[in-house]
Amino acid sequence: MALIVHKYGGTSMGSTERIRSVAKRVAKWARAGHQLIVVPSAMSGETNRLLALAKDVSPAQQTAAMLRELDMIACTGEQVSVGLLSLALQAEGMEAVSYTGWQVPVRTDSAYTKARIQSIDDARVRADLAAGRVVVITGFQGVDEDNNVTTLGRGGSDTSAVAIAAAMKADECLIYTDVDGVYTTDPRIVPEAKRLHTISFEEMLEMASLGSKVLQIRSVEFAGKYRVPLRVLSSFTPWDIDITEEAASGTLITFEEDEKMEQAVVSGIAFNRDEAKVTVLGVPDKPGIAYSILGQVAEANIDVDVIIQNVSHDGKTDFSFTVHRNDYQRTLDLLKTKVLPATGAAEVLGDAKICKVSIVGIGMRSHAGVASTMFRALSEEGINIQMITTSEIKTSVVIDEKYMELAVRALHKAFDLDASIEPTAESAD
Repeated sequence: MALIVHKYGGTSMGSTERIRSVAKRVAKWARAGHQLIVVPSAMSGETNRLLALAKDVSPAQQTAAMLRELDMIACTGEQVSVGLLSLALQAEGMEAVSYTGWQVPVRTDSAYTKARIQSIDDARVRADLAAGRVVVITGFQGVDEDNNVTTLGRGGSDTSAVAIAAAMKADECLIYTDVDGVYTTDPRIVPEAKRLHTISFEEMLEMASLGSKVLQIRSVEFAGKYRVPLRVLSSFTPWDIDITEEAASGTLITFEEDEKMEQAVVSGIAFNRDEAKVTVLGVPDKPGIAYSILGQVAEANIDVDVIIQNVSHDGKTDFSFTVHRNDYQRTLDLLKTKVLPATGAAEVLGDAKICKVSIVGIGMRSHAGVASTMFRALSEEGINIQMITTSEIKTSVVIDEKYMELAVRALHKAFDLDASIEPTAESAD
């Protein structure tokens, strides 16, 4: 008997019919003798609907007090989901009980709308599992030390599921979504994209951080840190599929790099439309200037991605970096009101019509010329590169947003990712 965590996304929970299908799948696993914890997202579109109501009521710039209330509103979507799923499980003849994050409790810090999990009390959940119940817990949310409800940011249910799996020392965490695994890139852009049967945690972490929407980056960080076995698979396969077949489907995110994985120089192409570029012109080129700029941005809880500082001329330099597009205007305002006066910089410019395209692969460690192949492919398509950043297993470029799909297709072809991927014996179809 294994302890398994199931996580179901919003599309999987998108209607009462789909919720009943999820309940049948969960009941199948429970009847096979496994202990089950289920972490469902809000029903598809529900969180957006709730936040739109909040914006309609209060369209002003968000304050800390307003963010607290947004979390109170947003977390109700998951509360509805756990209640409905528990009822559906009971209709299947299963003992099931639902909990919100604060009832477990899942303890977080107080960073409203983007809180981080600090600890999970497993006593109540373990008691229910020992009593033979299926436990259904809200994703996406927790409670801070002052008992204020907090949310983990969009996609936070993935993080909740993996964190719960880590705290409970689960045998595996299955992430059920509307796709049947992790692909070499988005099949909607490149129809020839192939499903990966396995991918390393390092590669998945890079893919998630670079814009792949299959898994939320913090969930992959949790899984890697606490060595939680993780599998991405589809909730739209028939619910009564054989468990052995289901357990070997999708994409397994592994801790070890096998020989087949090492042969692939590039495993996937990731992209992110949600970026914006900010440039501070005429910055005094002196020690501490980067902190003078980015320190203010960090204090405002704004995440920075790609950073470039240009060569100094006459004691001045230009400093560019990217932020999430949702933080773009706030970053510009911060730089103009606080950073320019403090640093003596000349001007702040911005561009919200950029995107980031990246190649990822553990094989890049041992193969020369990978970046040059990327740059050649983009050059042949007439795509100008604005910024470049690299690590051991990825190279990212910032380009004009209008060229994103062309760049992804060109790179997918340049690295032969549309070639057939041989399945392992375990995951052969």
